[in-house]
Amino acid sequence: MELKTDALVLRCADWRENDRIVTLLTAERGKIAATMRGVKKAGAKLNFASQPFCFAEYVLAEKGGRFTVTGASLYDGFFALREDITALYGAACVLQAADVLVYEGMDGEEFLISAVRALGKLSSGEGPSALVWYLLKTLSLAGYPVAADRCPVCGNIPSGRMRFDMDRGIFTCTDHSDGPPASGSSFLAIRAALAGEPHDDLDGNMRALRILGTYFSLKTDAELKSIGEYLRLLHPMH
Repeated sequence: MELKTDALVLRCADWRENDRIVTLLTAERGKIAATMRGVKKAGAKLNFASQPFCFAEYVLAEKGGRFTVTGASLYDGFFALREDITALYGAACVLQAADVLVYEGMDGEEFLISAVRALGKLSSGEGPSALVWYLLKTLSLAGYPVAADRCPVCGNIPSGRMRFDMDRGIFTCTDHSDGPPASGSSFLAIRAALAGEPHDDLDGNMRALRILGTYFSLKTDAELKSIGEYLRLLHPMH
């Protein structure tokens, strides 16, 4: 059986002498593990399609529930990421989040669209606001939405000192939850991202990413390992 699908390579692993196994994020079937034979040989035509960040149309042969890549047509390799170490770590967070949140056999279309869009933003230099937007989007798709609106207890918009309720994914006034302290700048960064608006405050975006990284870990029991290095590279002395 042959399957054609648009897919993004989330990760790859060497296998045997000249082969690799790739984990693909697909629209129709969520995550798929597929073998790519001979791609480690010099001059292998499909070597490009065995690399993380490759977004392509893949042709897969299925036999006995196992997949082998037999062809690929490149859409985008996001090659600019290799020229910017900070953007590369941000992009690694995108792949890691998708790898955790998407499962085999599920509808992965919105996850795929969001990941490709975020990689495009990062490779074009958009910076941390793109990663804030992506994490909010994928967490929401996975059933863990975050809100930056009125405090659910008093009905006021939190200002000044506030907290982030890790159980409910919401900001509250400082006396209305026992979540960790949160800043107004992180609230504004997340509020802007949820509204699809640009937000260039580096400090606010970094604080938002720290909150989202912790929230992601608590909800999924998985750590976004690249986010700490990404934040360090954004602002080494921060």
